[in-house]
Amino acid sequence: MALHIPTLLVVSVFIFFLMSLLTFHAWRQETRERPLAYLGGMMLLAAAGMLLVSLRDLGMDFVPKVLGNLVLLLSAGLNWTAMRVFAGRPPHAPGMLAGAGIWLTLCMVPAFYQSMTVRVSVYSLLVAGYGLLIMLEFWRSRRQLEVAYMPALALTLLHTVFYSVRAVIDQGLAMDQVFKGYGAGVPLFSLMLFESMLYVIGIAYVTLCMVKERVELRLKAAAFCDALTGIGNRRAFMVHGERMLLECQRRGAPLALLLCDLDHFKRLNDTFGHQTGDQALIAFSRVLSENLRDKDVFARIGGEEFACLLESTDEQSAVRVAERIRQAFARLPLLEPGLLSVSIGVVTSETQGYDLPRLLSLADEALYGAKDRGRNRVQTAARNVLELQPG
Repeated sequence: MALHIPTLLVVSVFIFFLMSLLTFHAWRQETRERPLAYLGGMMLLAAAGMLLVSLRDLGMDFVPKVLGNLVLLLSAGLNWTAMRVFAGRPPHAPGMLAGAGIWLTLCMVPAFYQSMTVRVSVYSLLVAGYGLLIMLEFWRSRRQLEVAYMPALALTLLHTVFYSVRAVIDQGLAMDQVFKGYGAGVPLFSLMLFESMLYVIGIAYVTLCMVKERVELRLKAAAFCDALTGIGNRRAFMVHGERMLLECQRRGAPLALLLCDLDHFKRLNDTFGHQTGDQALIAFSRVLSENLRDKDVFARIGGEEFACLLESTDEQSAVRVAERIRQAFARLPLLEPGLLSVSIGVVTSETQGYDLPRLLSLADEALYGAKDRGRNRVQTAARNVLELQPG
């Protein structure tokens, strides 16, 4: 079935324009994600470029041959910029304008300007080049994206392959042949319009999906993050802690829980102000980050209370880690020596099992045992029980 090219031209312009409006709407109303703004600009320029290119053979050759294709190449550059920004890299104006600049420069060469075959090949290669750049952006950022980018990569690959093939086989098509629907190049021109519409619709949809997925991930991360210190909160600790407990129980590996509470924190706030108290909390979070392993789970679970789960750690090793944390915090130059200290309660799964609420309760008892014995010390649950027994 032959596709009516004038109808495809009109439909493509309206589709590009409509998708541009919808993408700008999504950008303004929902996320304010810059990739959507660049993508909306890409579609708007694509609509304008298609309209200008269709003005051939109307006595204004400069408009379709130079200006129309220049706008379409700017559109391809904006498409690359949208994906580049989504991948976490800044816009690159020279790269975005390079395709249009090359086209404008070549159009000043008479041999190039007068050869439709050469113009089609060069234009197609420039579009394919932007496609390769988009795929490169996705590939180099694949570990940081954390979203399903493969549909966008696959769409861009097909788009790039199509224009690479077109650069070789398309000899160009005069506009009178386009509107009359005859000539060897009509099927390929029809396919190009159809492919362009499918690509624009597809890339808009998958980009919006990627943006939505990223926003949801950020919201989820915020729900599991303590706003002041940047480490996990109580919810994060309970979720990741339960997961660690199940894994250690399955392997029969020991696990230790450290419950830390900054000493005299209320007095610190009253004497030096809440800003200093906040700085102390942030500083202690950094101490934990520097003295614990990547696989350990730690979080701020209360006002000045922090909890740490140490995987594959017995009581003796846990006490050494706790002492290292206590000493590192006491040495911080935030305040005068002796004003910063922390008490730590330690409990292990070796004697108390793998039940997180029970471990927290026993560690809390050990912590307050450390508070009762003068603060600025490490107290184990087993030792706490022995010291509390009569006689």
